[in-house]
Amino acid sequence: MEDATIYLILAGVFGLFMAWGIGANDVANAMATSIGAKALTIKQAIIIAAIFEFAGAVLAGGEVTSTIRKGMVDSNAFINEPELLVYGMLAALLAAGTWLFIASRKGWPVSTTHSIVGAIVGFAAVGLGADAVKWSKVGAIVASWIISPVTAGIFAFLIFTSIQKLILEQKDPFARAQKYAPIYIFFTVFLICLVTLFKGLKHVGFDLTTFQAYLGAAVFGVIIAGIGRFFIQRITIDKKAEKKFHYATVEKVFAVLMVITASAMAFAHGSNDVANAIGPVAAIVSVAQSGQVLQEAPLPIWILMLGGIGIVTGLATYGRRVIATVGSHITALTPSRGFSAELAAAFTIVVASGTCMPVSTTHVLVGAVLGVGMARGISAINLGVVGRIFLSWVITVPAGACLSIIFFFILKAVLS
Repeated sequence: MEDATIYLILAGVFGLFMAWGIGANDVANAMATSIGAKALTIKQAIIIAAIFEFAGAVLAGGEVTSTIRKGMVDSNAFINEPELLVYGMLAALLAAGTWLFIASRKGWPVSTTHSIVGAIVGFAAVGLGADAVKWSKVGAIVASWIISPVTAGIFAFLIFTSIQKLILEQKDPFARAQKYAPIYIFFTVFLICLVTLFKGLKHVGFDLTTFQAYLGAAVFGVIIAGIGRFFIQRITIDKKAEKKFHYATVEKVFAVLMVITASAMAFAHGSNDVANAIGPVAAIVSVAQSGQVLQEAPLPIWILMLGGIGIVTGLATYGRRVIATVGSHITALTPSRGFSAELAAAFTIVVASGTCMPVSTTHVLVGAVLGVGMARGISAINLGVVGRIFLSWVITVPAGACLSIIFFFILKAVLS
């Protein structure tokens, strides 16, 4: 392809911009519960996110990328004009990145998945015609946006209810917390490891049998649970704090757990949402290098790393605004409530990533936070904030589509 170098440079720049937007908006969501529950400071959250978002993107990000890249638009429509796919994916990246920048500036927690799906469908429907869009695939993804927050909400409700029954409502909640906390840690780590070993490491040429994957996940889960238990056992009862709040020491235990779940949430988010930035980049690189639209194309590791770097940079430079909205404005969070929400959200996202379904992290986390709030009654939820969040979700799809259509025609006119 004549302009391959230009396409590759633009793909890298626009992909980095989109990944930055994901970090500024979506990663803030992922870390907001930990910060809202005062289990982590913003600085600590950024460090954890930097490590685990990057690891999730690089190790487990390829499965969902294939859905975003070649799942929603019929690639046969581009066979005679492969450059149209390049213009379209560049437009989608620029459109979604622009909308995320606007939303992050306003402090709106919007869906990056909504943004990129709307942008891709927008350019395909207008640039090629509605027949080029695989509406059944789009329908399945849209259904996941409804199912995923409900699923996460149910999981969060059940997890927090189990904490109430096993720990908070018992005679000696602190002793019960010390007993059961390592079990919660084990299941969190076991789940994340299992999906990573099954799905993620294939990109780096690391393939395990089912038995090896389960054994490896179990061993790693036991190790991390043991480390967690060591720190939990070192916590002492603060009698002064206990007089003000009966569960003060118990919540310190869950603050330790939240460090684990925050790491898991960051890894899960990186594995799922990096696809929103690098899926289009992978499609552009494939066309630029081969000169044709391929049904199957390799995913270079540098593209996954580009997404990881962009996500971490976005959180560090611009994530504070959205953190304030999600972390403290939906419902009052304590470490035990935040832990329940994060574990439920991480579980939902990792399962979705493992089944190649690009769900919205925003939807999942807000659903999980609502589930925790519902465990305490509807009065515990700020319905006004929830209403504004839902409204921002509705606006995101048409905003991504409209911006993408505009950028598509501009890029087509300039580059062709």
